[in-house]
Amino acid sequence: MTSPREVLLVVHPDREAARDSAREVAARFHAAGVRLRVVDKDVADLIGSDQCTAVAPEDDPAAGTELAFVLGGDGTLLRAAELARPAGVPVLGVNLGRVGFLTEAESDAVEETVRRVVERHYRVEERMTMDVTVAVDGEIVARTWALNEASVEKSTRERILDALIEVDGRPVSSFGCDGVLCATPTGSTAYAFSAGGPIIWPEVEALLVVPSNAHAMFARPLVVSRSSVITVGVDPEGSSAVLTCDGLRHIDLPRGARVRVVAGRIPVRLVRLQHGPFTDRLVRKFDLPVKSWRGREPRS
Repeated sequence: MTSPREVLLVVHPDREAARDSAREVAARFHAAGVRLRVVDKDVADLIGSDQCTAVAPEDDPAAGTELAFVLGGDGTLLRAAELARPAGVPVLGVNLGRVGFLTEAESDAVEETVRRVVERHYRVEERMTMDVTVAVDGEIVARTWALNEASVEKSTRERILDALIEVDGRPVSSFGCDGVLCATPTGSTAYAFSAGGPIIWPEVEALLVVPSNAHAMFARPLVVSRSSVITVGVDPEGSSAVLTCDGLRHIDLPRGARVRVVAGRIPVRLVRLQHGPFTDRLVRKFDLPVKSWRGREPRS
């Protein structure tokens, strides 16, 4: 006898639209014989125990499920990726936010999206991650990871962060700044893009370094090899800082701390329903103008 199919449902906790969509998604999966797991008690109470199983985040909630089904924006998807990555479970996002660059479907396509999952009519792609360690006085004091970016930023508004950037054990530049972002190609369209970094196509195996508001002549974004080791050092004579990964995991950095970033060992798997190149997603999500400035379609 085969085990029932299960899907992990992750919902933005503060949006009424997400709660309404959660009810619809639960009913459609229930009708198709697919059981839901839910980590948020409020969502579990909303759906009911006949349609879902409540699990704790620390209990590896994605293990054994087919995928994580996300209702929200990119922030909610990143939270789901944190749950799904250890189990190697793919993540599918339905956008209820603004841009929703990582999400795959829009809110008006919930019925179609559930149907595609039920019929297993989707593909999965792997996205590069970063492994991040923090060392103080030569001793590793913290380990974490990121799908989008690891950001070293000043911890107080009034102070400047004095940072030293090294690549492959060699110093590249030091300066005062608001922060230094290390990003994956996936994260190049997020915080790093807002800070002035380039967009990197997901298929490119690279890491990105973007200084934020640096007081220096040479403070341009750097694109380095996947095999490179990036180190951001906090000046021992300067102020303290904070490390934030994907806006979710925060680590206080004392003076003299060193943040080491390398390509991650474990990727994040994203569900894709749409076909076509990354260029189409870029144009669609950012609503980029693709006509010439005279209003005519450009020639091929």
